[in-house]
Amino acid sequence: MLSISKCLQSVAAATLLLATSALAAPPPGLDARVEAAMQAYGTPGFAVAIVEDGKVVHAKGYGVRKLGSPERVDADTIFPTGSTGKAVTTAAIAILVDEGKLGWDDKVIDHLPDFRMHDPWVTREMTVRDLLVHRSGLGLGAGDLLYVPRTSRSRADVVRALRHIAPATSFRSGYAYDNILYVVAGELIATVSGQSWESFIRDRVFRAAGMEDSVSDEAARFANPNRAHPHARIDGRVRGLGTQVVLPEREGLGQVAAPAGGLSSSANDLARWLQVQLAHGALPGGEGKRLYSEASAREMWTPQVLTPVRAYPPPISDMTPQFSSYALGWSVQDYRGVKTVQHGGAVFGVLTMVVLVPDHKLGFSLQMSSEDYPVMRGVMNELLDHYLGFPKRDWVAAFGEWNDSRLAAGVAALDATTAGKRAQTRPSLALAQYAGRYADSWYGPIAITHDGQGGGRPGLRIDFLQSPNMAGTLEHHQYDTFIARWDDSAIEPAYVTFNLDAEGKVARITMKAVSPLADFSYDYQDLLFTPVHGD
Repeated sequence: MLSISKCLQSVAAATLLLATSALAAPPPGLDARVEAAMQAYGTPGFAVAIVEDGKVVHAKGYGVRKLGSPERVDADTIFPTGSTGKAVTTAAIAILVDEGKLGWDDKVIDHLPDFRMHDPWVTREMTVRDLLVHRSGLGLGAGDLLYVPRTSRSRADVVRALRHIAPATSFRSGYAYDNILYVVAGELIATVSGQSWESFIRDRVFRAAGMEDSVSDEAARFANPNRAHPHARIDGRVRGLGTQVVLPEREGLGQVAAPAGGLSSSANDLARWLQVQLAHGALPGGEGKRLYSEASAREMWTPQVLTPVRAYPPPISDMTPQFSSYALGWSVQDYRGVKTVQHGGAVFGVLTMVVLVPDHKLGFSLQMSSEDYPVMRGVMNELLDHYLGFPKRDWVAAFGEWNDSRLAAGVAALDATTAGKRAQTRPSLALAQYAGRYADSWYGPIAITHDGQGGGRPGLRIDFLQSPNMAGTLEHHQYDTFIARWDDSAIEPAYVTFNLDAEGKVARITMKAVSPLADFSYDYQDLLFTPVHGD
């Protein structure tokens, strides 16, 4: 699951850059730069933490926690951190490895007897390491609809559903990013430790590292009034266009998927996390205490699988990496020839980046309470250029130009699917004949109902029964294809196609996202619903 206008002010001469780093001070003009970028894009809230040579040199919030409210973001404001939390789940496993309770190459089924992949051989061979590096053979984002945008399932339910998801490639043959195996990793931690994943993360990672504001469960996040609210533009032709609005935070990614991306942290706490990472597991304070061992630190940063290098188009082509790989909860790649260890995070309405440059003893985190990608990546690159001595550049504007082109291409592709092609047809069946209960082997049941629709007009409704509030109207598109217009407008619309058998009855239902830019977590294309008889 699951999407900038002026550059950071920095010193021009390399000698001054080195002097600034040696003094362990944040880049000159950073505050003004961040605020200008936010203003250019209408970004509500932002937070930055920077660590140099083991010292926190900057931790600060910008903007407001929620549009229309006066409360300001500060260094203790918590933001959801998305998939940057995969490194935290991996660190929890590292602690168990250090304690001898688990091994990176242990077979998962030896610890989770109910664990099954689609292929029995893969079930027997899948290791703890395999859970964390996206080489399982599952397709991109496979199974995300089990918990995106929300679910009534338990984590154990998700593990049981995994066996029904067919692979896209052979085991360990390549890279495809997934979230579901980190959900399995959460169950593994709970089973081996005897604690819930939530309490283990709270006690053994956050509290041990001095990350006092960070939380591992939704209830604790909502109990903290100093939290950033999610925002997005969802009323345009594609997501990312339109008016910035506040999203309903209690209807976002739920607790079940938290091991893959459900943590919340502040700038101050992420500064502590950066210190631990750059010290290879040693806790700040110099007392010899560690969160995890040096050996585990090396393991987590060691590349495990090559990831495809995507050549970026102009005007951002010169940031295309020369190498790219995935380690254990981290991406390892270069930025203009310099090795970085990093990970991005995105949950609906919030973006996060955590970036480490180990050879320069540098780390920083960026948190943003909207989906304005050019602000996030622009500030990230401008910080890297400043600290690595590259020429000053307006990366915010460059990413803005790229993003405008991406959105325009999405609108054009959307137009191309309908302009002059949509047939003026009627459905093959009377609407009531499409109604019924259907089920997919991994997702489970949906209901198609024939109800009155505004003023008594009959129409079809669709309800994903294990995704609370994921229901909507089926609007006829052409032939036997309808478009699901969800009651929650933040959910991506989907084509819903009814396939008929020789007797003219519905034999199966397939789906796909309407928008060509839809987040991969809306893996509608992997669903195959068939009628549930006798219900």
